[in-house]
Amino acid sequence: MCPNVFGTDVSRLGGVRTGMSADATSQEPGSESDTDRSTEATTTVEVRCTGHVREAVGTHDLEFAFEGDRLRDFLEAFFDEYDVEDMLIAETEDEATAHGWAEPPEELPGTWRKNPEGEQTRTYARVCINGRFNEHYDGFESELEDGDRVALIYPFMFCC
Repeated sequence: MCPNVFGTDVSRLGGVRTGMSADATSQEPGSESDTDRSTEATTTVEVRCTGHVREAVGTHDLEFAFEGDRLRDFLEAFFDEYDVEDMLIAETEDEATAHGWAEPPEELPGTWRKNPEGEQTRTYARVCINGRFNEHYDGFESELEDGDRVALIYPFMFCC
């Protein structure tokens, strides 16, 4: 087993390519595997940091190059360089859930998506791609392109 920063077995991450369109979700014969793409491609994104993440990283705006082209690849490389994983990533469902809120109705309006346990952000923390929460794409399997903006958000919370 080869665990990564998310506690998942990295050796099982290859295989089906995940993307925003149905065409990008299936492998075509002769196409590169996920593992091949991750080791060959280098992607450079603009990173925006807010709140506690900005304080820990030391800046609010930076360019970051990493091997691969998925949000998962970016996060692993970024967390290797900057010690902010504990601020952003929830290891359990309980760490990702805000407590004290009213119980939700049985049937929620609209579309509600959430990343699997171990790939969720902590309460009030968010990871966004080009201004949208990663859950609205393919979670940590979302594909990134050169020039995309990744926002790492963990606001300061003050109470009376």
